Amino acid sequence: MSKLQVLIVDDEWNMRNLLRIYLMKEGFMVKEAATGREALSMIKKNAFDIILLDVMMPDMDGWQVCKVVRETDSVPILMLTARSETKDKVHGLGMGADDYLTKPFDTEELLARIYSLLRRSTINQISEPQVWVMEFPQLTILPDAREVRVQEVGVELTQKEFDLLAALAQSRQRVFSREELVERLWGYDYEGETRVVDTHIKNMREKLQKAGMSYNPIQTVWGVGYKFHVPGDKE
Repeated sequence: MSKLQVLIVDDEWNMRNLLRIYLMKEGFMVKEAATGREALSMIKKNAFDIILLDVMMPDMDGWQVCKVVRETDSVPILMLTARSETKDKVHGLGMGADDYLTKPFDTEELLARIYSLLRRSTINQISEPQVWVMEFPQLTILPDAREVRVQEVGVELTQKEFDLLAALAQSRQRVFSREELVERLWGYDYEGETRVVDTHIKNMREKLQKAGMSYNPIQTVWGVGYKFHVPGDKE
C-alpha cells in the first residue's frame, strides 16, 4: 500500500521540521513549502492526500492559497494558525478549508484531525448513494464522479459545496437544519459556527447562477434551514 502524501505549508522552518519528523514517523510521505506560491506550484504537479496550511505567511496568506486551490482541487485542507477567533475560523472554512487547528496544538490532536479528514474524504469518494445520475431541470449531478453540470457545462464546486448540494438533492424537498448539515459534512465533533453552512451555500448558488441556471435549487426555509427545490415541486 502506497504512503499517504501530506503537504506542509508554513513559512516557519521549525514548525515544518517538527511536523515533518512527526508525520514521517507515523508513516506519511511528507513534502514542504515555505510560501503560498511555492505550495500552489507543488499542488499543480503532485496529487496530495491532505494539506496542512498555515494562515499567516508573507507572500500569500493561507486563506488566499486555500481559495486558489479550491478552484480546481477538492483535497482536504487543515488550516493551522495562532488566531483562535470564531470569525477567523468561519472565514477560513468559508474559503473552502475542511478543518481548523489553533497553535500551539497537541500532536495527537493533529493526527486525529488528519485521520478524520482522510476518512471523510474516502467516504465521500466511495460511499455515494446508488443513484448514478441525478437529473433536474438545467442541472445534472453525478455523485460517483463528483461532477455538477448546468446545461452540460461543468461547474467547479469545492468538496464541501458538492457534498452540500448532493446531500440536499438526494433528499429532495426535505428541510435540513444547519445543525444536521454540519453533522453530516463536518462530523459530530465539529465545534465551529453552524453559519459556515450559509457561506458554502451562498458560494454554491453564485457558481450555479454564473453557469447559467435560471432558478435557485437551494431554497432557504426561514428559521429552519435549507431544502432542494426545482420547478414543478410542490411548495
